[in-house]
Amino acid sequence: MNFNPQVLKRNGKREVYSRRKIKLSIFSAAAELGGKDLKLAEALSREVEKMLSKVYPDRKEITTEEIGDVVEIVLIKKGHAKTARRYILSRAARRKVADLAKKLGIVDDVGGLSLNALMVMKSKYLLKDEEGQVIETPLQMFRRVAYFIAKAEDKKHRRRWAEKFLELMTERRFMPAGRTLTNAATRDGQLANCFVLPIEDSVRGIFQTLEEAAVLKKHGGAVGISFSKIRPKGDYISGSSGWACGPVAVMKLFNDSSDILLQHGKRRSGNMIVLNVTHPDVLEFITSKEDSSRYPHINFSLAVTSKFMEAALANKNWPLVNPRNGEIVSTIKARSILELAATYAWYNGDPGLIFIDEINKYNPTPELGPIETVNLCGEQPLLSYEACNLGSINLTAHLEKSQIHPLLGQLYEIDWDKLAETIKTAIRFLDDTIDVSKYPLRKIRKVVLGNRKIGLGVIGWSDTLIRMGLSYRDEKARKLAEKVMKFIRDVGWQTSAELGEERGSFPNFVGSIWQKRGYKHFRNATVTTIAPTGTIAIIAMASYGIEPLFALSYYKEAMDGVKLPELNKDLFRVLNWLVKKRKISKEELEISRRQVLKTGSIQKLDFLPGLVRNVFVTAMDLTPLEHIKMQATWQKYVDNAVSKTINMPNSANVQDVIDAFVTAWRYKCKGITIYRDGSRDVQVLNIGDFKNKGDISQTKKRKPFLKRLLFKKGQKEKKEISNICPMCGAKMQVTEGCKICPKCGFSACSV
Repeated sequence: MNFNPQVLKRNGKREVYSRRKIKLSIFSAAAELGGKDLKLAEALSREVEKMLSKVYPDRKEITTEEIGDVVEIVLIKKGHAKTARRYILSRAARRKVADLAKKLGIVDDVGGLSLNALMVMKSKYLLKDEEGQVIETPLQMFRRVAYFIAKAEDKKHRRRWAEKFLELMTERRFMPAGRTLTNAATRDGQLANCFVLPIEDSVRGIFQTLEEAAVLKKHGGAVGISFSKIRPKGDYISGSSGWACGPVAVMKLFNDSSDILLQHGKRRSGNMIVLNVTHPDVLEFITSKEDSSRYPHINFSLAVTSKFMEAALANKNWPLVNPRNGEIVSTIKARSILELAATYAWYNGDPGLIFIDEINKYNPTPELGPIETVNLCGEQPLLSYEACNLGSINLTAHLEKSQIHPLLGQLYEIDWDKLAETIKTAIRFLDDTIDVSKYPLRKIRKVVLGNRKIGLGVIGWSDTLIRMGLSYRDEKARKLAEKVMKFIRDVGWQTSAELGEERGSFPNFVGSIWQKRGYKHFRNATVTTIAPTGTIAIIAMASYGIEPLFALSYYKEAMDGVKLPELNKDLFRVLNWLVKKRKISKEELEISRRQVLKTGSIQKLDFLPGLVRNVFVTAMDLTPLEHIKMQATWQKYVDNAVSKTINMPNSANVQDVIDAFVTAWRYKCKGITIYRDGSRDVQVLNIGDFKNKGDISQTKKRKPFLKRLLFKKGQKEKKEISNICPMCGAKMQVTEGCKICPKCGFSACSV
């Protein structure tokens, strides 16, 4: 039989006809119902081809719709009505997404992109003309990025590497950070997301850093700064009749600068401000964001040492030292500082802690000086004037089918060879990014090229565990995390060493930890990072970073206020399997669906098998200890740091937060961010009944505890900061410690 037409896809793309794809689509529909006969799928695909050759004997081109129609006819004709029904439903779902995408004005020429992925691409990453109209497709975006990054390769192999980079992105095996997607091959050309700047204790020094930060923010970068060198409030200023304003007052300058750039540039322009726990203004710093309308563009953390943590646990005095002259100005119980920080973190999630000793223990270039601060979301410790290029591997794209489980249906396992190939190519991609990126400041270019730091991480961890039949809370999951990250680290280090031999080591290699570890060559001072991945995870259709699922259902806002329910597909695949195996009834399936829509969880559904409930745990089903253990496990094999939110129930108390801080330190994390449910003025995206008055987030009244404690009698509280996205007007959600817009993907923190 010689049937070989071109296939015209819904997105307008053409491809070579493949009977294998028909076989796999039939098998996929059957597998959802428990089928596992690949030979039968092969036989049915041959029947489909026979009918196609009869119905369309002389066609040089055939549409996917026409192929699909014939598949349905063959399945029904051969007595596979249930499989036909599943196949029809799958086709209908794809049509719905395609129709909505068409209304959005975007063509899915990659294939298989979700509506949410297309919405985020349109809002954040696809190029637009001067009138704001999209002028490229998703495939064109990926091609723009791939070919621009490959310019760092020699001309002889440039096209080959560009095609490899393109393959990784279109297959959603790897996603670079947001600035790379947005700015590659544009006049801007600044591809790094995160920067760190120094600040000196002088008027000139403060305003120089403010100017440098504004330049970086203009190009879409976020900035981390340590304010630990700024003299305390009320301190003497020589040659002046005035007194120092202190670090907290300086924070306002950086926040207001971000506000201006946010309004005009419409790009994220957040700040991470860090203060050492020895600073005399530490208490004012901790309490500075009690009124949440202040400093909306600032994340802030305390830099604490092991000596401080030990003093707090022993309830010892702690010296507060003036950074101007090194004099001890007062002492305070270390425990009281930790308790105040925990109280405010309990209240609204700020401040976080960074464990500066643990960070500097792994400083790759100690001869260049200590690391004092981190980037906006805390995952990237950096030296002054340093930047880092980030990207993430989608673990779910590296799974292959394994066994059929009696309760969970089809299970998967990791394809280690495919993962290794992705790691090697992604490391090369990120290293190339350093060379083709433009740097707004010469000082940054010098430091970046001197150290060549990159950060390769992961997305889709929670999805991966579910598809492998593992619970996020179990020891087996942590052992797998250890195996996965060690594998990524080892292959990543090997690739960087090979690149170092091929292209030369990073210039500051001599005296670095890599030389001390016995390497002869090494290309990058750091290789791995676990970053927050809000929007690139949406594009890859994977769960965020290493976070657990926040909920099993929620609502996302589409065009014209249309709200789309998102139900976890893995969950309902398993529930349908349980119905097929008569483990639950159809009525119990419907009860489960309603419960998930209402609460986002299945933990109270006792009729479901315990294993199923354990596999589908969400962030709020886990204890803080389980969150921290997972973070610490990944940290063992990460060069930089790990972005992770430690979720707590609303009923948690301040002591629970203190315990989490201490546990994270003891488990050798490099930092910790906690979020107590309901402690901010915005709740995560639409967990709850769809009849929620049209809102896509549930707003709760703030707790009066600290208002009574800290506001003086008669003092009026300022209005809460708005939850409205400045880009599209939708309500924001909280995830990974930051707000993110579910409609357009805007975030002050996401990469």
